[in-house]
Amino acid sequence: MKQKILVVDDEPQIRRQLKIGLGGYGYEVWLAGNGNEALTLTAQHAPDMIVLDISLGSEPDGIEVCRRIREWSQAPIIMLSVHNEEKTKVTALHAGADDYITKPFGMEELHARILAILRRVTVEPGTGMKPEIVVGDLRIDLVNRMVYVENEEVHLTPTEYDLLRLLATHPGKVMTHKAILNAVWGSEYSEMDHYVRVFVNQLRKKLHENPARNVRYILNEPGVGYRFVMPK
Repeated sequence: MKQKILVVDDEPQIRRQLKIGLGGYGYEVWLAGNGNEALTLTAQHAPDMIVLDISLGSEPDGIEVCRRIREWSQAPIIMLSVHNEEKTKVTALHAGADDYITKPFGMEELHARILAILRRVTVEPGTGMKPEIVVGDLRIDLVNRMVYVENEEVHLTPTEYDLLRLLATHPGKVMTHKAILNAVWGSEYSEMDHYVRVFVNQLRKKLHENPARNVRYILNEPGVGYRFVMPK
C-alpha cells in the first residue's frame, strides 16, 4: 500500500511540483490550498506525512494548522518556509513540527527528510487519536473545535474548549490541578487552583451536567484534580 502524503501550500505551482515529484517516489499525494482544507483532509485520510507551508496567505496559517493537528493526530509534519531565522524554526518546532525546510529546496532533500522521519516515527494503524470524541450525548469535533450535546451545538470559550479537550483526550486519567493549569493556562498559573474549579463549573453547566445528581463526563477527585469519565 502506498504511503500517503498531504501537501499544504497556497501556491498552485508548488502544489503541482510536489505532487509530481513525490508521486514519482511512489507516494499517494493529496493537495490542500489552505489551512481549513488541510484540517479536513487530515481527518478524512489520515496521511502518513504532512508537508505544510508556514505562510498560507489566509487564516489559519501553517503554525496554527500544525498546532490544531497536534491536538488529535500524531502524523509527522515537515514545515516549509522562505524564512530561515532561528526564531521561526523554533516556533514551528514548538507548534509540533518534526522538521523544517527553507525554500527553495531540492526534491531529493525533501525526500531524504521524509524518509528519515518515517524511519524513526512509527504510528501503527488504528492507534492514532480519532478526530472526534463521542461519549453518550456529548460529541467533540476536534478538527473544527466544536462541541455538541444531544446534537445541539454548545458554545464554549477558547479556554473552556481547551480544558474539555485536555480532559477528554485523557479518558479515565486523573489530571491534577497543576497539570491542567500548565497545559491550559501555562506554567505561570501553576498555583491558581481556583481557575480550574471555576472553569470546570462553567463547563458542567454548558454540558448540562449536575455533579450533585449524576456525573456524566467530568468527575471530581477531591484534593487532586479531575477525571474524564470513561464510556461504559
